[in-house]
Amino acid sequence: MSSNANADDSSHETTPEPFIINEAAPHRIVIVGGGAGGLELATTLGNKLVKSGRVSVVLVDRSSTHIWKPLLHEVAAGSMDANSHQLEYAAQARWHRFVFQPGELKGLDRERKTITVGNLVDDDGIELLPQREIKYDTLILSIGSITNFFNVPGAEKNAISIDSMHQAEHFRRRMIGLCVRADQAQSQLNIAIIGGGATGVELSAELRNTAEVLGAYGLHNLDPHRDIRITVIEAAPRILSALPERVSVKTTELLNRLDVDVLTDAKVSEVQEHAVLLANGTQIPADLTVWAAGIRAPQILSELGLPVNRLGQIVVSRTLQTEIDPNIFAFGDCAACPWPEKNSTIPPRAQSAHQQASFLFNALKKRLDNQELPLFEYRDLGSLVSLGRFDAVGNLMGPLIGRAMFIEGVLARLLYISLYRMHLVALHGVIRTCADTVAHWLRRKTSPRVKLH
Repeated sequence: MSSNANADDSSHETTPEPFIINEAAPHRIVIVGGGAGGLELATTLGNKLVKSGRVSVVLVDRSSTHIWKPLLHEVAAGSMDANSHQLEYAAQARWHRFVFQPGELKGLDRERKTITVGNLVDDDGIELLPQREIKYDTLILSIGSITNFFNVPGAEKNAISIDSMHQAEHFRRRMIGLCVRADQAQSQLNIAIIGGGATGVELSAELRNTAEVLGAYGLHNLDPHRDIRITVIEAAPRILSALPERVSVKTTELLNRLDVDVLTDAKVSEVQEHAVLLANGTQIPADLTVWAAGIRAPQILSELGLPVNRLGQIVVSRTLQTEIDPNIFAFGDCAACPWPEKNSTIPPRAQSAHQQASFLFNALKKRLDNQELPLFEYRDLGSLVSLGRFDAVGNLMGPLIGRAMFIEGVLARLLYISLYRMHLVALHGVIRTCADTVAHWLRRKTSPRVKLH
């Protein structure tokens, strides 16, 4: 990870000294979206620029906690306890000298340089914070993406997407409840995963692991391979179509070994309550259906008066500035940034958001000094796909290698795990990340391998 993202480790070992945001600061930076990129950028700016008094930084997010989105499939499968991996935005703001404002983006006034943030209510519907306006000098949009159902009949109603912690936990509770019911009735449970990208593939493997573990915790009538049928449905000729074919072929072989059915060239025409219908007339039984077939930008981005593409992403230049307003930047999944080498746009990956967050930190420093902004250059470092405890595969790319290199097994698994650890280093620094890693390892040794309630 970039050294620009290093945090002050000592701030976690002692109570931080109180600080006051300078209202007369020459530059107000507002970041909307606390995902991997947005939170890393807010943390770095707080450490390096707010401390010096050059700027004030406000982070806006509709959730009160952050979790690394690539982990959600593990939460959904029950193989990860989300409570031990969530980070409170308010605490991170306190530790790293930025301000957290909870709420959902509702509007933008470019003339007055303000955004409107919706009110905040509790579980009982009681308003905690009213709708409010936040002024900015530089606005950075990083609100991620949501599921694209492609207007498939019944998909949004009958399939569960895994875009958020709430959705992942909802899926996990439904799955465990259905497993208990199938165990008592000694019947088969059918799980259909629509979408053969990284999320769908990784979820299928984690679910097979969960099925095997549940048998050790009381579901003795349920054979994890015979009674829990998992089917991955992909419209393209192969799964992981965005990755090299060798990775796709190897992953398909591994899933077959796990008794996961892989259907390719299978276009979904309708999602019913207990079945998935394909365009060729085939009907796939499904007691539980997951939609992981595509993403799009949140609807609000199309309502701000900024240029967007057909997926609703904000169109930006290689400086990550919007086409019509140099005071507004966008990055991550919600932005369409040119990738000249591929004649396309930067792919929506965690490594893209991390690279863009590091780029924006340096670009904002130049902007404060009235210097010309650099152009963002994306470096494709390859992709890794984890099949849980069973295996991992992927390809590495980079200037030292000179070509794509296929990897699998222990090395691929270690590199996959290191991606998350690098994100934690960007947020907490090396010392706390090492301590948290040891704590999580010890916790897993004294807890069930899946969350059972």
